[in-house]
Amino acid sequence: MNYELIAFALFAVVTLSSAVGVVLMQDPWHSALLLGVALLSVAVHYVMLAAEFVAMMQVLVYVGGVLVLITFAVMLTQRDDADTDEVVQA
Repeated sequence: MNYELIAFALFAVVTLSSAVGVVLMQDPWHSALLLGVALLSVAVHYVMLAAEFVAMMQVLVYVGGVLVLITFAVMLTQRDDADTDEVVQA
């Protein structure tokens, strides 16, 4: 049994399903989390190709940098409806 092929197929399914989830999710927070799963899964593919440096850069730059930036953008742009209701009632 070829374990590399099974691992590749498993992570290919994870990558594709999380990428589809990024597009189909309506909540930006869940979309950002699925983007992190997709980027980490791509890093696993790089490790399977014996490109450890590229996998490390994938995790550091994309997951560590871009995903944190997206997380801050989501946190800063979302409004809490309870706060706006209190202002309107006062």
